[in-house]
Amino acid sequence: MAERPPNFPASAFLWPAYLASSAGEVSAAIAQQWLALAVGPKPDAPPEPGWTTPNTVALALRTVRLRDFATTQAGTPTLVCAPFALHGATIVDLAPGHSLVAALRATGLRRLFVTDWRPAAPDMGGLGIDDYLADLNVLIDELGGRADLVGLCQGGWMALLYAARFPGKVRRLVLAGAPVDIAAGDSQISALARATPLAAFRELIDHGGGCVEGHALLRLWSPEALPAEEVHQLLQAQEPLESAAFARLQAVFHAWYRWTLDLPGAYYLETVERLFKNNELATGRFVALGRRIDLAAVRAPLFLIAARDDEVTAPAQLFAAERLVGSRELRKATAPGRHLSLFLGRRALGEAWQEAARWLAAPDADPPRRRPRARASD
Repeated sequence: MAERPPNFPASAFLWPAYLASSAGEVSAAIAQQWLALAVGPKPDAPPEPGWTTPNTVALALRTVRLRDFATTQAGTPTLVCAPFALHGATIVDLAPGHSLVAALRATGLRRLFVTDWRPAAPDMGGLGIDDYLADLNVLIDELGGRADLVGLCQGGWMALLYAARFPGKVRRLVLAGAPVDIAAGDSQISALARATPLAAFRELIDHGGGCVEGHALLRLWSPEALPAEEVHQLLQAQEPLESAAFARLQAVFHAWYRWTLDLPGAYYLETVERLFKNNELATGRFVALGRRIDLAAVRAPLFLIAARDDEVTAPAQLFAAERLVGSRELRKATAPGRHLSLFLGRRALGEAWQEAARWLAAPDADPPRRRPRARASD
């Protein structure tokens, strides 16, 4: 009997598909079970998670709120581009000791902002990547027209795309757990996207009336609540597993985890097809806001952070950026833990992110000579 693949999603619907012996059988098996799992009874909507660090809304668009965590008006602004995928932007500010916002501010980044992506309304199903990229540009203009960008996971490829489309508007760029070149490695998401026919994704969108319902995505990705041991590991918690302090932290995590974002169908389908299936960003075929994107146009100094045991974005998928961008300065770091640990883990926030924050806070120096760009083999 075949063994369950390591580091594969725990979703029940994937296990029979994995047993199929060919790619065609995998696609058929997933397609048959896709909606059966995703379209169950809609749960009662949990309350939107709160923020740990005081902030204000500097600008509100229909797609996004610009969260202002700044304690000064001086210096280059830093904009954290949170993922627009399944969970809310409070991933960057979950709890004391598990807040990227607090970690960055403690290291000297005082003019700090976050993209708080809003759930798609029923009439927003036609919005695509261009719409969100254009609104990200509005946020940068609101901050003065130039900023440091910190892109997390799915917010990472968006930040990279923005830096290539508007290279003069990004001073420094940090990408963490972000898929850049899907062909460079394999992960749960890329394997799922590759195996699942587009028709299944379209059915999911149709069922949501033009949008992808977050609760349906959560059922597909993680139909069961994460056990306490796994939450403790992801958070790299210092509180004992059986303690009341960890029970409170776990409750905060589950409140964040249960609250999901509805996504525009067009945006979701473009992400699946153009980024994960066709790998257009890495291969120079992605067109954004009317222009073909060449990642060699990214000249901003670049810092890449991967999670050593990332099951969502393979480290190689992120580190492939090194041979694709035109940055004169590039640094890399690997943090302990899995994907969520990269943004929520106490060790990751206290180690790799401290290094990245000090790098962001450093004044510009005369850049070294441009690195030679490695050529991908034909």
